[in-house]
Amino acid sequence: MKETTKCKVAAKTNPGKLAGAIAEAVRNEENVQLISVGAGSVNQAVKSVAVANGMLAPAGIRLVIAPAFEMFNLEGEERTGMALTLERTR
Repeated sequence: MKETTKCKVAAKTNPGKLAGAIAEAVRNEENVQLISVGAGSVNQAVKSVAVANGMLAPAGIRLVIAPAFEMFNLEGEERTGMALTLERTR
């Protein structure tokens, strides 16, 4: 079973840096899960996936995204957020 790298995404996350981390994990045969709470962080997560897809395309690698709503405990408070699970495909 593949290992899953989990990344928390904030509204101020740099999408280029996150895309690089996604691409590196995917090249290492890992799945990636991006965890976002709030519209700004979901926006940054989606931009990061788009950039990572562009980074991986020359190697013939594409990303499949499975979005889901999940409950997260943030600072002792239950919040609904978006989990984007990314898997590699050829």
